[in-house]
Amino acid sequence: MRAVWLTEFGGPEVLVAGEAPDPVPGPGQVVVDVAYANTTFVETQFRAGGRGPFAAVPPLVPGNGVGGTVAAVGEGVDPVLLGRRVVTSTGGSGGYAERALANAADLVAVPEGLPLDEAVALLADGRTALLQLRAGRVGEGDRVLVLAAAGGVGSLLVQLAAAAGATVAGAAGGQRKAAVAAGLGAELAVDYREAGWPELVRSGTGGVDVVLDGVGGAPARAAFELLVPGGRMVSYGLAGGSWAAIPPETAAARGVELVAPGRPDPAVLRTVTAEALAEGAAGRLRPLIGQRFPLECAAEAHAAIGSRATIGKTLLVVREEPS
Repeated sequence: MRAVWLTEFGGPEVLVAGEAPDPVPGPGQVVVDVAYANTTFVETQFRAGGRGPFAAVPPLVPGNGVGGTVAAVGEGVDPVLLGRRVVTSTGGSGGYAERALANAADLVAVPEGLPLDEAVALLADGRTALLQLRAGRVGEGDRVLVLAAAGGVGSLLVQLAAAAGATVAGAAGGQRKAAVAAGLGAELAVDYREAGWPELVRSGTGGVDVVLDGVGGAPARAAFELLVPGGRMVSYGLAGGSWAAIPPETAAARGVELVAPGRPDPAVLRTVTAEALAEGAAGRLRPLIGQRFPLECAAEAHAAIGSRATIGKTLLVVREEPS
């Protein structure tokens, strides 16, 4: 089968298209005919030098999230799953390929009416956005600042916070991305690469109750200063390369809560993923798919993510789902 190999740790060029053996399902496993493979910032970190939650080492076929149809089932798996449209994690590797192995227990059914590409775009980012929104206890009347508001997770957080009745400010890297955040429901959208952006947010909101931070670094530290007493700062990503590193005693002195959500157990992740897909099928949550690359161009996809020029989700297209 066609696949992309991580030949060694390094730059995007270490992702090389080639052939790989077809996977064979063992007990409790299935093989998915992949239509779309997810790509994430965490995967680019893993490729660059082993950072991330995956313990595997090259050479290997990377990729931790796919969507497609169940093509084969192993011992103990109900054959009724054959032909079902699903999204699933792969356990950290094997996703950048025409066929991927997954545990049957990890499958999440794709609701009728939700295209597979949108389902894959919601697989990791949708559940992440829902979990961060809940961690920040976002509700009616809150003033919420979303960092990386035009990214895969951030674009969903803007929508979810607005739907919860919050006033949303979106901060993104560049005027083009800020305009995207405004189009998704941010009442105030700013470019955090421009000096003075925190003052724009403060003057427009009077201060914020919740910061949803997927960037870290200097933008997150500036966002922290915008929180009013009783505010919550939820940090879930470090696209800027480092965490905000706000000392707990500094937050306590301000009356601000620092929230760093832990990873839920697999059952919770499946439940929240299914909820995100249901919201997508109902039209209440619209994933922003900004870039698509053919499977063989995984290196280009990683380079695009690393350039910080991407909008929303970046997908690898293995085969287009018929419309």
